Amino acid sequence: MQLNEKLLEALNDLVRINRDRVEGYSKAIDQTDDADLKALFQRMTEESNTYIEQLNKLLTEHGETAPDGATIYGKIYRTWMDVKATFSGHDRHSILSACEYGEAAAQRTYEEILRSSIPMPYSVRELIANQKGALRSSHDTVKTYRDLEKIPH
Repeated sequence: MQLNEKLLEALNDLVRINRDRVEGYSKAIDQTDDADLKALFQRMTEESNTYIEQLNKLLTEHGETAPDGATIYGKIYRTWMDVKATFSGHDRHSILSACEYGEAAAQRTYEEILRSSIPMPYSVRELIANQKGALRSSHDTVKTYRDLEKIPH
């Protein structure tokens, strides 16, 4: 089945937000000296690299390449670029807050694509939904870490 142009744009936006997520977490790793956060952020990076591979495989299986130009959901994936600029020092709460913000943006992108009227094969919808679910778990983990930083130690 040939993928339609709107679906190709959506899949490429998912690739972009995952690439930006990798860059965001790489920046977060550089901003902290805490081993637990470095390990968490490395896991998030590996997760997005897996999603990028899955999405790219899907695109190449259909003989497609990324379309040029503006995309439907392009503005949302750029949120990670803003997140990378918000790190202030090595404060755990600030770093985790910025990461949680980026995770929320990724969730919105996945949700908008799943709720859109873009026709897509069941297997594609399932892949996107599975990635969204796993990313939701990652979002919740980052949020929990962040919320723990509010508690006086």
